[in-house]
Amino acid sequence: MEERELKENEIYNICKNSFEKRDFRNKKIIVIIPDTTRSGPTHLFFKILIELLSPKVKKLDFLIALGTHPLMSDIKIKQFLNLKREEKYFNIFQHEWDKPEKLRKIGVITKEKMKEITNGLMVEDIEIKVNSIIFNYDEIIIYGPVFPHEVVGFSGGYKYFFPGISGPEFLHKFHWLGALITNPKINGFKKTPVRDLLNIAAEYIKMPKTLLCSVIKDKKVYGLFIGGLDAWEKAADLSSQINIKYVDRSYNLVISISPEIYEDIWTAGKCMYKLEPVVENGGNLIIYAPHVKEISYTHGKYIEKVGYHTRDYFLKQWDRFKSYPGCILAHSTHVKGIGTYLNNVEKPRIEVILATSISKETCKKVNLGYIDYKEIKIEELKGKEKEGILVVENAGEVLYRRKDGYIPDIDKLYKEERNEV
Repeated sequence: MEERELKENEIYNICKNSFEKRDFRNKKIIVIIPDTTRSGPTHLFFKILIELLSPKVKKLDFLIALGTHPLMSDIKIKQFLNLKREEKYFNIFQHEWDKPEKLRKIGVITKEKMKEITNGLMVEDIEIKVNSIIFNYDEIIIYGPVFPHEVVGFSGGYKYFFPGISGPEFLHKFHWLGALITNPKINGFKKTPVRDLLNIAAEYIKMPKTLLCSVIKDKKVYGLFIGGLDAWEKAADLSSQINIKYVDRSYNLVISISPEIYEDIWTAGKCMYKLEPVVENGGNLIIYAPHVKEISYTHGKYIEKVGYHTRDYFLKQWDRFKSYPGCILAHSTHVKGIGTYLNNVEKPRIEVILATSISKETCKKVNLGYIDYKEIKIEELKGKEKEGILVVENAGEVLYRRKDGYIPDIDKLYKEERNEV
Protein backbone atom coordinates (compact mmCIF):
# COMPACT_ATOMS: atom_id res chain seq x y z
CA MET A 1 0.00 0.00 0.00
CA GLU A 2 1.39 3.39 -1.02
CA GLU A 3 1.91 5.86 1.80
CA ARG A 4 0.56 9.28 0.93
CA GLU A 5 0.00 12.38 3.00
CA LEU A 6 -3.54 13.74 2.92
CA LYS A 7 -3.77 17.40 1.99
CA GLU A 8 -5.86 19.81 4.00
CA ASN A 9 -8.62 20.01 1.39
CA GLU A 10 -8.81 16.20 1.30
CA ILE A 11 -9.18 16.04 5.08
CA TYR A 12 -11.88 18.70 4.92
CA ASN A 13 -13.80 16.84 2.20
CA ILE A 14 -13.63 13.51 4.07
CA CYS A 15 -15.13 15.20 7.13
CA LYS A 16 -17.69 17.12 5.07
CA ASN A 17 -18.88 14.04 3.16
CA SER A 18 -19.15 12.01 6.35
CA PHE A 19 -20.98 14.68 8.32
CA GLU A 20 -23.50 15.19 5.53
CA LYS A 21 -24.67 11.62 6.20
CA ARG A 22 -25.28 12.41 9.87
CA ASP A 23 -28.03 14.60 11.25
CA PHE A 24 -26.45 17.05 13.70
CA ARG A 25 -29.09 19.74 13.21
CA ASN A 26 -30.11 21.57 16.42
CA LYS A 27 -28.15 19.15 18.59
CA LYS A 28 -25.74 19.87 21.40
CA ILE A 29 -22.37 18.33 20.50
CA ILE A 30 -19.33 17.77 22.72
CA VAL A 31 -16.07 17.00 20.90
CA ILE A 32 -13.38 15.13 22.83
CA ILE A 33 -9.86 15.97 21.64
CA PRO A 34 -6.32 14.96 22.72
CA ASP A 35 -3.82 17.10 24.59
CA THR A 36 -0.33 18.14 23.53
CA THR A 37 1.17 14.68 24.20
CA ARG A 38 -0.39 13.44 20.95
CA SER A 39 1.19 14.74 17.76
CA GLY A 40 -0.54 15.66 14.56
CA PRO A 41 -2.54 18.69 13.47
CA THR A 42 -5.21 18.72 16.16
CA HIS A 43 -5.63 22.42 15.43
CA LEU A 44 -6.63 21.57 11.85
CA PHE A 45 -9.39 19.18 12.94
CA PHE A 46 -10.49 21.71 15.54
CA LYS A 47 -10.88 24.32 12.80
CA ILE A 48 -12.67 21.94 10.41
CA LEU A 49 -15.11 20.75 13.05
CA ILE A 50 -16.03 24.32 13.96
CA GLU A 51 -16.48 25.27 10.33
CA LEU A 52 -18.62 22.26 9.45
CA LEU A 53 -20.69 21.93 12.61
CA SER A 54 -21.24 25.45 13.93
CA PRO A 55 -23.85 26.39 11.30
CA LYS A 56 -25.89 23.26 12.04
CA VAL A 57 -25.72 22.48 15.73
CA LYS A 58 -27.45 24.08 18.68
CA LYS A 59 -24.27 24.01 20.76
CA LEU A 60 -20.67 22.95 20.10
CA ASP A 61 -18.07 22.57 22.85
CA PHE A 62 -14.75 20.78 23.31
CA LEU A 63 -13.32 18.62 26.09
CA ILE A 64 -9.58 17.95 26.28
CA ALA A 65 -8.97 14.32 27.24
CA LEU A 66 -6.14 14.83 29.70
CA GLY A 67 -6.41 11.46 31.39
CA THR A 68 -4.19 12.01 34.43
CA HIS A 69 -2.01 14.64 32.74
CA PRO A 70 -1.71 18.14 34.25
CA LEU A 71 -4.13 20.91 33.25
CA MET A 72 -3.02 23.00 30.29
CA SER A 73 -2.66 26.76 30.68
CA ASP A 74 -4.84 29.08 28.61
CA ILE A 75 -1.79 30.14 26.62
CA LYS A 76 -0.85 26.53 25.91
CA ILE A 77 -4.38 25.72 24.76
CA LYS A 78 -4.43 28.69 22.42
CA GLN A 79 -1.08 27.69 20.94
CA PHE A 80 -2.13 24.04 20.63
CA LEU A 81 -5.39 24.83 18.86
CA ASN A 82 -4.03 27.81 16.94
CA LEU A 83 -6.59 30.18 18.43
CA LYS A 84 -5.90 33.63 17.03
CA ARG A 85 -8.58 35.47 18.97
CA GLU A 86 -10.99 35.00 21.84
CA GLU A 87 -13.79 32.77 20.58
CA LYS A 88 -17.19 33.34 22.16
CA TYR A 89 -19.41 30.68 20.64
CA PHE A 90 -17.90 27.56 22.16
CA ASN A 91 -16.28 26.37 25.39
CA ILE A 92 -13.08 24.39 25.85
CA PHE A 93 -13.13 22.22 28.97
CA GLN A 94 -10.37 20.09 30.46
CA HIS A 95 -10.84 16.75 32.16
CA GLU A 96 -10.01 16.62 35.88
CA TRP A 97 -9.75 12.95 36.80
CA ASP A 98 -9.07 13.55 40.49
CA LYS A 99 -12.18 15.62 41.27
CA PRO A 100 -14.96 13.17 42.24
CA GLU A 101 -17.62 15.88 42.04
CA LYS A 102 -16.98 16.15 38.29
CA LEU A 103 -17.42 12.44 37.64
CA ARG A 104 -20.48 10.25 37.16
CA LYS A 105 -20.70 6.51 37.74
CA ILE A 106 -22.11 4.87 34.63
CA GLY A 107 -21.79 1.19 35.44
CA VAL A 108 -19.83 -1.74 36.78
CA ILE A 109 -17.95 -4.43 34.90
CA THR A 110 -18.59 -7.52 37.01
CA LYS A 111 -15.86 -9.76 38.30
CA GLU A 112 -17.24 -12.59 36.16
CA LYS A 113 -16.84 -10.47 33.04
CA MET A 114 -13.43 -9.28 34.16
CA LYS A 115 -12.30 -12.87 34.61
CA GLU A 116 -13.56 -13.80 31.15
CA ILE A 117 -11.99 -10.84 29.33
CA THR A 118 -8.64 -10.93 31.18
CA ASN A 119 -8.21 -14.72 31.05
CA GLY A 120 -8.24 -14.78 34.85
CA LEU A 121 -5.63 -12.06 35.39
CA MET A 122 -8.22 -9.92 37.17
CA VAL A 123 -11.28 -11.14 39.06
CA GLU A 124 -13.05 -8.19 40.70
CA ASP A 125 -15.89 -5.76 40.10
CA ILE A 126 -14.70 -2.50 38.51
CA GLU A 127 -16.64 0.77 38.74
CA ILE A 128 -16.72 2.93 35.63
CA LYS A 129 -16.89 6.71 35.96
CA VAL A 130 -16.56 9.45 33.36
CA ASN A 131 -16.59 13.22 33.25
CA SER A 132 -20.20 14.16 33.91
CA ILE A 133 -20.10 17.13 31.55
CA ILE A 134 -20.69 14.90 28.51
CA PHE A 135 -24.25 14.23 29.69
CA ASN A 136 -25.17 17.87 29.05
CA TYR A 137 -25.00 17.10 25.31
CA ASP A 138 -26.91 15.04 22.76
CA GLU A 139 -23.99 13.45 20.93
CA ILE A 140 -20.26 12.90 21.29
CA ILE A 141 -17.57 13.22 18.64
CA ILE A 142 -14.10 11.90 19.44
CA TYR A 143 -11.10 13.07 17.43
CA GLY A 144 -7.65 11.60 17.95
CA PRO A 145 -4.69 9.86 16.31
CA VAL A 146 -4.11 6.10 16.44
CA PHE A 147 -0.60 4.90 17.34
CA PRO A 148 0.87 1.66 18.74
CA HIS A 149 0.37 1.80 22.50
CA GLU A 150 1.91 0.06 25.50
CA VAL A 151 -1.31 -0.40 27.52
CA VAL A 152 -4.04 -1.11 24.98
CA GLY A 153 -2.16 -2.19 21.84
CA PHE A 154 -3.17 0.79 19.71
CA SER A 155 -4.34 4.16 21.01
CA GLY A 156 -7.33 6.16 19.83
CA GLY A 157 -11.01 5.34 19.61
CA TYR A 158 -12.66 4.83 22.97
CA LYS A 159 -9.33 5.25 24.73
CA TYR A 160 -10.29 8.94 24.69
CA PHE A 161 -13.00 7.93 27.17
CA PHE A 162 -10.71 5.69 29.20
CA PRO A 163 -8.44 7.12 30.54
CA GLY A 164 -9.07 10.32 28.55
CA ILE A 165 -12.12 11.47 30.53
CA SER A 166 -12.52 8.68 33.08
CA GLY A 167 -12.34 8.34 36.83
CA PRO A 168 -9.43 6.67 38.63
CA GLU A 169 -10.92 3.26 39.48
CA PHE A 170 -11.14 1.84 35.97
CA LEU A 171 -8.04 3.53 34.59
CA HIS A 172 -5.87 2.12 37.39
CA LYS A 173 -7.13 -1.40 36.76
CA PHE A 174 -6.74 -1.54 33.01
CA HIS A 175 -3.31 0.10 33.10
CA TRP A 176 -2.14 -2.59 35.52
CA LEU A 177 -3.71 -5.25 33.31
CA GLY A 178 -1.61 -3.99 30.40
CA ALA A 179 1.48 -4.18 32.60
CA LEU A 180 0.67 -7.77 33.61
CA ILE A 181 0.57 -8.77 29.96
CA THR A 182 3.80 -6.73 29.41
CA ASN A 183 4.64 -4.04 26.88
CA PRO A 184 6.38 -6.28 24.28
CA LYS A 185 3.33 -8.55 24.11
CA ILE A 186 0.71 -5.81 23.88
CA ASN A 187 2.27 -2.83 22.09
CA GLY A 188 1.22 -2.80 18.44
CA PHE A 189 -1.34 -5.61 18.70
CA LYS A 190 -4.87 -4.63 17.71
CA LYS A 191 -6.74 -7.33 19.59
CA THR A 192 -5.95 -7.13 23.33
CA PRO A 193 -7.89 -7.79 26.55
CA VAL A 194 -7.44 -4.16 27.55
CA ARG A 195 -8.98 -2.88 24.31
CA ASP A 196 -11.88 -5.30 24.83
CA LEU A 197 -12.45 -3.81 28.30
CA LEU A 198 -12.44 -0.26 26.94
CA ASN A 199 -15.02 -1.14 24.31
CA ILE A 200 -17.25 -2.83 26.89
CA ALA A 201 -16.98 0.18 29.21
CA ALA A 202 -17.87 2.53 26.34
CA GLU A 203 -21.18 0.71 25.90
CA TYR A 204 -22.31 2.22 29.22
CA ILE A 205 -22.22 5.64 27.54
CA LYS A 206 -25.56 5.41 25.76
CA MET A 207 -25.27 8.61 23.73
CA PRO A 208 -24.54 8.47 19.98
CA LYS A 209 -20.78 8.45 19.42
CA THR A 210 -18.81 9.30 16.27
CA LEU A 211 -15.08 8.52 15.97
CA LEU A 212 -12.68 10.55 13.85
CA CYS A 213 -9.52 8.42 13.84
CA SER A 214 -6.46 9.84 12.15
CA VAL A 215 -3.21 8.07 11.32
CA ILE A 216 -0.19 10.32 11.72
CA LYS A 217 3.40 10.10 10.55
CA ASP A 218 5.87 12.91 11.19
CA LYS A 219 2.94 15.06 12.38
CA LYS A 220 1.21 14.70 9.00
CA VAL A 221 -2.06 12.94 8.27
CA TYR A 222 -1.83 9.74 6.23
CA GLY A 223 -5.28 8.40 6.95
CA LEU A 224 -8.65 9.50 8.32
CA PHE A 225 -11.53 7.18 9.17
CA ILE A 226 -14.92 8.31 10.49
CA GLY A 227 -17.68 6.20 12.01
CA GLY A 228 -18.02 3.70 14.83
CA LEU A 229 -15.60 1.01 15.97
CA ASP A 230 -14.99 0.16 12.30
CA ALA A 231 -13.25 3.54 11.93
CA TRP A 232 -10.81 2.70 14.74
CA GLU A 233 -10.22 -0.78 13.29
CA LYS A 234 -9.25 0.67 9.90
CA ALA A 235 -7.04 3.31 11.51
CA ALA A 236 -5.25 0.67 13.62
CA ASP A 237 -4.65 -1.42 10.49
CA LEU A 238 -3.09 1.53 8.69
CA SER A 239 -1.11 2.58 11.75
CA SER A 240 0.35 -0.94 11.96
CA GLN A 241 1.75 -0.37 8.47
CA ILE A 242 3.23 3.10 8.88
CA ASN A 243 3.91 3.38 12.64
CA ILE A 244 5.75 0.09 13.13
CA LYS A 245 9.33 -0.11 11.85
CA TYR A 246 10.97 -3.50 11.38
CA VAL A 247 14.73 -3.88 11.79
CA ASP A 248 17.10 -6.77 11.12
CA ARG A 249 18.61 -7.07 14.57
CA SER A 250 18.62 -6.03 18.22
CA TYR A 251 21.00 -3.35 19.48
CA ASN A 252 23.29 -3.19 22.48
CA LEU A 253 22.78 0.57 22.81
CA VAL A 254 19.67 2.51 21.84
CA ILE A 255 19.54 6.31 22.15
CA SER A 256 15.86 7.24 22.21
CA ILE A 257 15.51 10.98 21.68
CA SER A 258 12.38 12.47 23.21
CA PRO A 259 10.45 15.22 21.43
CA GLU A 260 9.48 18.21 23.54
CA ILE A 261 5.80 17.23 23.57
CA TYR A 262 6.81 14.88 26.39
CA GLU A 263 7.47 17.12 29.38
CA ASP A 264 8.24 14.53 32.07
CA ILE A 265 9.20 10.85 32.28
CA TRP A 266 5.53 9.97 32.79
CA THR A 267 5.05 10.79 29.10
CA ALA A 268 8.64 10.48 27.81
CA GLY A 269 8.54 6.87 28.97
CA LYS A 270 7.05 6.21 25.54
CA CYS A 271 10.60 6.53 24.25
CA MET A 272 11.31 3.29 26.13
CA TYR A 273 8.08 1.47 25.35
CA LYS A 274 8.43 1.79 21.59
CA LEU A 275 12.04 0.59 21.52
CA GLU A 276 12.20 -2.08 24.22
CA PRO A 277 11.62 -4.90 21.69
CA VAL A 278 14.87 -4.16 19.80
CA VAL A 279 17.30 -3.78 22.73
CA GLU A 280 19.56 -6.81 23.26
CA ASN A 281 19.41 -8.74 26.53
CA GLY A 282 21.85 -6.93 28.80
CA GLY A 283 21.80 -3.86 26.57
CA ASN A 284 21.21 -0.22 27.41
CA LEU A 285 18.45 2.17 26.41
CA ILE A 286 19.01 5.88 27.00
CA ILE A 287 16.05 8.25 27.12
CA TYR A 288 17.70 11.42 25.83
CA ALA A 289 15.57 14.39 26.93
CA PRO A 290 17.57 17.38 28.18
CA HIS A 291 14.36 19.41 28.42
CA VAL A 292 12.78 17.01 30.95
CA LYS A 293 13.15 18.16 34.55
CA GLU A 294 10.62 16.01 36.41
CA ILE A 295 9.73 12.34 36.80
CA SER A 296 6.03 13.26 36.79
CA TYR A 297 4.28 16.54 37.38
CA THR A 298 1.16 14.68 38.52
CA HIS A 299 2.36 11.44 40.10
CA GLY A 300 5.93 12.21 41.17
CA LYS A 301 5.39 11.63 44.90
CA TYR A 302 4.08 8.11 44.28
CA ILE A 303 6.81 7.18 41.82
CA GLU A 304 9.55 8.36 44.17
CA LYS A 305 8.12 6.02 46.83
CA VAL A 306 7.75 3.04 44.51
CA GLY A 307 10.68 3.51 42.15
CA TYR A 308 11.03 1.83 38.78
CA HIS A 309 10.93 -1.96 38.83
CA THR A 310 10.09 -5.02 36.79
CA ARG A 311 6.60 -6.48 36.90
CA ASP A 312 7.52 -9.46 39.06
CA TYR A 313 9.26 -7.28 41.64
CA PHE A 314 5.75 -6.04 42.43
CA LEU A 315 3.87 -9.31 41.97
CA LYS A 316 6.14 -11.30 44.28
CA GLN A 317 5.83 -8.65 46.99
CA TRP A 318 2.18 -7.86 46.37
CA ASP A 319 1.22 -7.24 49.99
CA ARG A 320 3.76 -4.44 50.02
CA PHE A 321 2.56 -2.76 46.82
CA LYS A 322 -1.13 -3.61 46.39
CA SER A 323 -2.29 -0.31 47.91
CA TYR A 324 -0.53 1.78 45.26
CA PRO A 325 -2.54 3.04 42.26
CA GLY A 326 -2.41 0.65 39.33
CA CYS A 327 -1.33 3.28 36.82
CA ILE A 328 1.71 4.08 39.01
CA LEU A 329 2.84 0.45 39.10
CA ALA A 330 2.10 0.05 35.40
CA HIS A 331 4.15 3.10 34.45
CA SER A 332 6.97 1.91 36.69
CA THR A 333 7.28 -1.51 35.13
CA HIS A 334 6.76 -0.24 31.59
CA VAL A 335 9.68 2.17 31.94
CA LYS A 336 11.91 -0.41 33.65
CA GLY A 337 11.04 -3.11 31.13
CA ILE A 338 10.61 -6.82 31.59
CA GLY A 339 12.89 -8.86 33.83
CA THR A 340 13.05 -11.52 36.52
CA TYR A 341 12.76 -11.56 40.30
CA LEU A 342 14.28 -14.66 41.87
CA ASN A 343 15.47 -15.20 45.45
CA ASN A 344 14.74 -11.55 46.24
CA VAL A 345 17.02 -10.42 43.43
CA GLU A 346 15.64 -8.25 40.64
CA LYS A 347 17.29 -8.62 37.23
CA PRO A 348 15.94 -6.29 34.52
CA ARG A 349 16.49 -7.51 30.97
CA ILE A 350 18.01 -4.17 29.97
CA GLU A 351 19.25 -1.04 31.73
CA VAL A 352 17.24 2.13 31.25
CA ILE A 353 19.28 5.30 31.64
CA LEU A 354 18.04 8.89 31.82
CA ALA A 355 19.94 11.62 29.99
CA THR A 356 17.75 14.48 31.20
CA SER A 357 17.83 17.47 33.52
CA ILE A 358 16.77 15.19 36.38
CA SER A 359 19.55 14.85 38.95
CA LYS A 360 21.74 11.82 39.43
CA GLU A 361 20.46 11.52 42.99
CA THR A 362 16.84 11.37 41.86
CA CYS A 363 17.64 8.80 39.17
CA LYS A 364 19.32 6.60 41.79
CA LYS A 365 16.40 7.08 44.16
CA VAL A 366 13.88 5.85 41.58
CA ASN A 367 16.14 2.99 40.43
CA LEU A 368 17.04 4.24 36.95
CA GLY A 369 20.44 4.85 35.45
CA TYR A 370 21.90 8.32 34.96
CA ILE A 371 24.20 9.93 32.43
CA ASP A 372 24.95 13.60 31.89
CA TYR A 373 23.27 14.41 28.57
CA LYS A 374 26.15 16.72 27.70
CA GLU A 375 28.41 13.67 27.47
CA ILE A 376 26.36 12.09 24.70
CA LYS A 377 27.56 13.02 21.22
CA ILE A 378 24.44 12.27 19.22
CA GLU A 379 25.89 13.08 15.80
CA GLU A 380 28.90 10.84 16.41
CA LEU A 381 26.64 7.90 17.32
CA LYS A 382 24.38 8.10 14.29
CA GLY A 383 24.89 5.59 11.49
CA LYS A 384 26.49 2.95 13.70
CA GLU A 385 23.78 0.31 13.45
CA LYS A 386 26.31 -2.30 12.32
CA GLU A 387 28.18 -1.68 15.57
CA GLY A 388 25.04 -2.32 17.60
CA ILE A 389 24.11 1.32 18.20
CA LEU A 390 20.74 2.75 17.20
CA VAL A 391 19.82 6.44 17.46
CA VAL A 392 16.12 7.26 17.10
CA GLU A 393 14.98 10.86 16.80
CA ASN A 394 11.47 11.98 17.76
CA ALA A 395 10.92 8.68 19.55
CA GLY A 396 7.72 7.70 21.28
CA GLU A 397 5.21 7.09 18.50
CA VAL A 398 6.84 4.64 16.08
CA LEU A 399 7.15 1.11 17.45
CA TYR A 400 10.32 -0.85 16.60
CA ARG A 401 10.24 -4.60 16.12
CA ARG A 402 12.54 -7.23 14.67
CA LYS A 403 11.78 -8.60 11.21
CA ASP A 404 12.19 -12.17 12.40
CA GLY A 405 9.27 -11.78 14.80
CA TYR A 406 11.33 -12.05 17.99
CA ILE A 407 9.60 -10.54 21.02
CA PRO A 408 11.28 -10.35 24.47
CA ASP A 409 9.55 -12.79 26.81
CA ILE A 410 9.61 -13.05 30.61
CA ASP A 411 9.16 -16.82 30.65
CA LYS A 412 12.26 -17.28 28.49
CA LEU A 413 14.23 -15.02 30.81
CA TYR A 414 13.30 -17.19 33.79
CA LYS A 415 14.36 -20.33 31.95
CA GLU A 416 17.70 -18.75 31.17
CA GLU A 417 18.08 -17.71 34.82
CA ARG A 418 17.42 -21.28 35.92
CA ASN A 419 19.72 -22.70 33.23
CA GLU A 420 16.77 -24.53 31.70
CA VAL A 421 17.75 -23.64 28.14
